[in-house]
Amino acid sequence: MLSFKSLLTPNQTLMVPGAFNAISAKLAQQAGAQAVYVSGAGMCNGVLGLPDVGAATLDELATHVGHIARAVSVPVIADADTGFGEAINVARTVERYEREGASGLHLEDQILPKRCGHLAGKQLIATVAMVEKITVAVQHRQDSQFCLIARTDARAVEGFESAVNRAKAYADAGADMIFAEALETLDELERFVKAVDLPILANMTEFGKTPMLTLQQFQSVGVAAVIYPMTAFRVMLKAVGDTYAQLLATGTQQGILERMTTRQQLYDLLGYIP
Repeated sequence: MLSFKSLLTPNQTLMVPGAFNAISAKLAQQAGAQAVYVSGAGMCNGVLGLPDVGAATLDELATHVGHIARAVSVPVIADADTGFGEAINVARTVERYEREGASGLHLEDQILPKRCGHLAGKQLIATVAMVEKITVAVQHRQDSQFCLIARTDARAVEGFESAVNRAKAYADAGADMIFAEALETLDELERFVKAVDLPILANMTEFGKTPMLTLQQFQSVGVAAVIYPMTAFRVMLKAVGDTYAQLLATGTQQGILERMTTRQQLYDLLGYIP
């Protein structure tokens, strides 16, 4: 399997769809995705039925990541929230994610309980504390190709310049990539890319602080990769909710058969020969 790092090439922005479980990851790969992303929010919302506040444990999220990584042959990068504790906990987080088959993870500089990156009310740990987490992560990864991504939520809390300064400190600590969360304009993305001497990961989530931008727009300002963490999940929720409503209202699924994946299509996706 290629590493996620090997997919990052100059002047080419990598699109990384979010997969919320193993079979959705298979669908992403079938559609042509070169890598997939595992969202902590998707796991908390979809598996635990909880909001994205850091309630998932290392074991829960890493196990989920492992199921997805083993289902596909493309690199999987995954949300590791705040590392599930302090720097000493980050060591175990990196070791576990590598063991589960992830190609990389990102750590964020929020305190617990954390908040979705596009909501107000976030609080940050000190820069020096995040630097310590990144340093420990670098020391404890076994494979140099395992991609350590440092996420900063500073734009919404301390302002753009603080986000840049934190990103530079995280780069100096050994991060391979910077995740600039919740930047608010294409111009900010361009300035961030120019200011930080590492590949930049952007988050094109819906209904958030970042305007809806195309892959071509991200590429025009030099963003290395873009994740779409909850896009398929949100479409799935709408479709499932509509299905339940129609089934309960009509007493039959006859009217929604054409919207279903067939039995044979499912078997083909799974590689199952009955």
